[in-house]
Amino acid sequence: MRLLLVEDDDHVAAALTAVLSRHGLTVVHARSGGEALQALLPDDAEPFAVVLLDLGLPDQDGFEVCGRIRKVSSTPVIMVTARSDVRSRIHGLNLGADDYVVKPYDTGELLARIHAVSRRHGTTGGPGDQPDEESGPGEPLRLGPLTVELPTRQVSVDGTVVPLTRKEFDLLALLAQRPGVVFRREQIISEVWRTSWEGTGRTLEVHIASLRAKLRMPALIETIRGVGYRLVAPAAGPAAGIRPPAP
Repeated sequence: MRLLLVEDDDHVAAALTAVLSRHGLTVVHARSGGEALQALLPDDAEPFAVVLLDLGLPDQDGFEVCGRIRKVSSTPVIMVTARSDVRSRIHGLNLGADDYVVKPYDTGELLARIHAVSRRHGTTGGPGDQPDEESGPGEPLRLGPLTVELPTRQVSVDGTVVPLTRKEFDLLALLAQRPGVVFRREQIISEVWRTSWEGTGRTLEVHIASLRAKLRMPALIETIRGVGYRLVAPAAGPAAGIRPPAP
């Protein structure tokens, strides 16, 4: 997945590029708004999945750059800035930014936000982003004996349909679209429950336990202590990793 980093501080850009590269992202660095707009012009290269846009640029204000990006590209934009006031955040989002991250930030959260906006725009791209190499838009996600059909919201194990509640399906679908990727608890709560209320954490745990029980695949969703959860793709083959029903 290609990412355009718009940052005038070379030291900050180098450190962030190193982190993002270790997580499989290809970073292109632009030092000004002009360079960023030039990089977004259509060419033969893989399109950018996300733009990380600093607001304090040497040639023009980052808000102006965001507005100009929106006129030429639908690429998701995450504003990354020290401006933490609510008015700036509202202004940025009204200009077309998809997210707004305030410095200093946790790199794990930044990565989660990058993947979140790229998923929403269907721009994840790259190896490992699809559970099944033969799956395309609208195709079922097949993970061993587990099949998740996004259009019909139907889940089955070895061909047997497993009834899930709306939130159980939303939770499973989020994890199943990026097997092996660790989702932070805060990110899951934000995307599935559309809230940041801390009390939702207990609800998340209950839904995880319910999914493991209903699917009879306790190892399917792994708890990453102190961080969140990830889906571990089960081995292929009938009933792989499934416990027999209780007598």
